[in-house]
Amino acid sequence: MQKIAVYCGSNFGESKAYFDAAQELGQLLAEQQLGLVYGGGKVGLMGTVADAVLAAGGHVTGVIPTFLREMEKAHTGLSELIETPDMTVRKQKMIALADGYIAMPGGVGTFEEWFEVLSMAQLQLQQKPIGLLDIEGFYQPLLRLIEQTIAAGFMPASNLSLFVVDSSPQGLLEKMRAYAPVYSQKWHDPAWKNQ
Repeated sequence: MQKIAVYCGSNFGESKAYFDAAQELGQLLAEQQLGLVYGGGKVGLMGTVADAVLAAGGHVTGVIPTFLREMEKAHTGLSELIETPDMTVRKQKMIALADGYIAMPGGVGTFEEWFEVLSMAQLQLQQKPIGLLDIEGFYQPLLRLIEQTIAAGFMPASNLSLFVVDSSPQGLLEKMRAYAPVYSQKWHDPAWKNQ
């Protein structure tokens, strides 16, 4: 891994723990010589992780659509800022630039970005490490939903190996380095069809 895409909120969230984790993750990325790829914003957790990487001497690539730059939400102090025509191209560019993906706490945009790389992994369109930074149990409801999806027969249990989860930035980066996904046949017939 040389560059990590971090998906996270453009708000700070109600718990200071999210802010602290964004700062810690940014500092660790710089210390471990891992470049940051992110959405290019200066606000919320997005701006926090970028500022932390920059403050520790690391490299930050922001990818922002034109309409957000024009709303003056772009971070102006980055190592590199790439402008895209829309959100779809932004996501594609971030996926292409990164060697791994982390979702921190965030909203529907964060979820969408993380699920896109997870879906690509399920279809074996990419084999890069995927992580969830589960600060204060933020992602526990999502993990329960994934377990329910498996129990209901919409994905194989082996898909749990397509991502790693940790509550600390350091622990998550270590797990991402040891990432070893197991791929299964996506499509299968339920037992009731064979009766």
